[in-house]
Amino acid sequence: MKADNHTIKEKAEQFHQYHVKGEPLILVNVWDAGSARTIQFTGAAAIATGSWSVAAAHGEQDGEALPFPLVLANLARITKSVDLPVTIDIEGGYGRSVSELKHNVSQIIEIGAVGINIEDQLPQGEGLYTVTEQCLRLSAAREAAEQAGIPLFINARTDLFLQQVPEKHNETLVNEAIARSEAYAEAGASGLFVPGLQDQQWIQELCDRSPIPVNVMVTSNEPSPRQLATLGVARISYGPYPYLQVMENLKALGERILTGV
Repeated sequence: MKADNHTIKEKAEQFHQYHVKGEPLILVNVWDAGSARTIQFTGAAAIATGSWSVAAAHGEQDGEALPFPLVLANLARITKSVDLPVTIDIEGGYGRSVSELKHNVSQIIEIGAVGINIEDQLPQGEGLYTVTEQCLRLSAAREAAEQAGIPLFINARTDLFLQQVPEKHNETLVNEAIARSEAYAEAGASGLFVPGLQDQQWIQELCDRSPIPVNVMVTSNEPSPRQLATLGVARISYGPYPYLQVMENLKALGERILTGV
């Protein structure tokens, strides 16, 4: 399904404008057309998928185990079902080579997505791409967007903070994240996504020094969205949490029905 280019361009421009330091865009991550429509009805500004949730909803594990044609089919149903800008989590891009990645991003844009999350973790969690390697991949994604005439929001995810438990997060890791942020921005990234980072001091330092808007994933009650805003965060997402919460509610409902309570 090919989306209307003019409409997609407008949505992409709008999506960029939502990323304001200190007034963060809040994204409740979805996994299919039904959940996307539900979140749209709540008054959300945009729709974002989460790869873990999408995989789980299809009976698969995260880590690009879900075949890419199914990822595209799911995205097509979502973009057709909502009027809001849609950004998709494509994990590592479903391709080790630059040409594969570029082709995949082109397909995603054609379907109607205005943003992507793309991570620097190697498939199956084998470590991270070097800065040089990941910059080549981000540049390929930007080239695909430019050729399509769409200002795609490329949310460059770094898994630096997921490689270490929070207790071991320190200034060295933050400095490395900032170095990656600067390099990724030069390569065409629009934002920096730092899942796993929770310490308020390090979040604020990263927001102060990153040349592109910072996205933090909420993993607990602290810091709260209000606190994250004061730290300078421009985007807040919830990863697998909404899916897990819905499944817990479904399980409880099933148990009540089946036990006759």
